[in-house]
Amino acid sequence: MYRFLLTPRWWVINVFTLLAIPVCLFMGSWQLSRFETRVNTHNQQQDEASAARKAAARPLGDLLPVTAKTSGERATATGRYDTAHQLLVPDRRLDGRDGFYVLTLLRVDEGKDGAKGGGRSEGEDAAEDGAKALPVVRGWLPGDADDPAVTAKVPAPPSGEVTVTGALQASEHQGGDGVSTSGGLPRGQLGMISAASLVNLVPYQVYDAWVTSAEAPGALKPVPPTAAEGTGLDIKAFQNLGYTGEWFVFAGFVVFMWFRLFRREAETARDLALGITPPEPTAPTVPTAPGADPTPDDAERTRSPSATA
Repeated sequence: MYRFLLTPRWWVINVFTLLAIPVCLFMGSWQLSRFETRVNTHNQQQDEASAARKAAARPLGDLLPVTAKTSGERATATGRYDTAHQLLVPDRRLDGRDGFYVLTLLRVDEGKDGAKGGGRSEGEDAAEDGAKALPVVRGWLPGDADDPAVTAKVPAPPSGEVTVTGALQASEHQGGDGVSTSGGLPRGQLGMISAASLVNLVPYQVYDAWVTSAEAPGALKPVPPTAAEGTGLDIKAFQNLGYTGEWFVFAGFVVFMWFRLFRREAETARDLALGITPPEPTAPTVPTAPGADPTPDDAERTRSPSATA
């Protein structure tokens, strides 16, 4: 009854099935290994980032430019705060509450942090020496940045030379968490922490990076560093996981279709062996229009016996 398995048609079906199943299983296993590799890489990066945050602070110049590896590392810089250009960054959430960042520009002293540039502390006079400034988020305060009662709680930046230690962060960009690029902010507020957004607000150059201070004065709370872009478990990892499931489903579908074809072919062979054959289809009759001459076949069938005698 199963001699149909030796026909050329079933040779093709069997060979295809025997090749397709291992290929699907191999591709599914390979996609799964890619997912596991991405997860392990992510965990390793997280461990390295955690170790970097606990390591001793390094001079700012040793960590620039900011990369995925140096982002989040502890940096130290010495200089003077520009008290004339303290800015508030509204619509920033911390611990599930709305609030704002307090950002002050630190005029970095050359030679004390390993970075190029240095200068004096205040606006126009400091612009003459071509020094750069480092944006420092001194902390976060709950409330509305437009409320004078809330902004009155913001402590003034210290005067004189200070040394700031905090987590180094890359400049923000459009689409980032909490970043506002709609414009129309009041004077003294900033929607995005980046050198591009600060270039028209201060009379000196600004580093393409910023630091979130580890210590927050007064009512401020320290802002935790964010993970560098591209270091998280990205969508590609979940795509690999999805492809894994697809390839295993393909393998199961191949097996299912083989058994379905086999069962149908076996049932047909059994019916033939028992003499059970489907009725042969009869030729459909072609209707004719009223009054039309019958076809020769019709005329032959309707001719009376006397006419043929």
